[in-house]
Amino acid sequence: MLTSPSRLSRGQTSLESGGPLPILHDLDQPFIFNISMYNRPYRFEFFDTASPENYTLLRPDFVILCYDITDRRSLINIQQVWRKDVTRHYRVDGEDVPVMLLGLKRDARVEEPGVIYPQEGYRIAQEMRCDRYAECSAVTGELISEVFEDIARTAAKTTTKAGGLTQGGCTLM
Repeated sequence: MLTSPSRLSRGQTSLESGGPLPILHDLDQPFIFNISMYNRPYRFEFFDTASPENYTLLRPDFVILCYDITDRRSLINIQQVWRKDVTRHYRVDGEDVPVMLLGLKRDARVEEPGVIYPQEGYRIAQEMRCDRYAECSAVTGELISEVFEDIARTAAKTTTKAGGLTQGGCTLM
């Protein structure tokens, strides 16, 4: 079965700005986005942990655990492996790093066994003590801007009056 490329990889325009979205390549990591929020500039650095070999060397301020809503194994993998790794490896000043559970491929949801519905994803996010839960579709752009806004708001709350927990801005994984 062939899957269509995402809006980002096809270079389509964003929903709000009307400008082109950047084409992202694994070798270009981290993916850097400079935004303004609350009348302050923020620099977000996104890492795809499928690419770096030594992901435990990263020091994120916020972690996004993504799963495919059409593949229950991906959510089970987050529950059994990734959430525990995040808790074990990422702490800032002795506190857990904020975590978002993000369901991907929202456009591919069909009524059949094994598909994860929003209420189940939200329940599992609560059980794993994640700080946020969201779903989106990169192919259709559905809820992308809302997810980015939620990420930005949550990440911005990790900053201090001095500007941030780290020198490099907010790093997201």
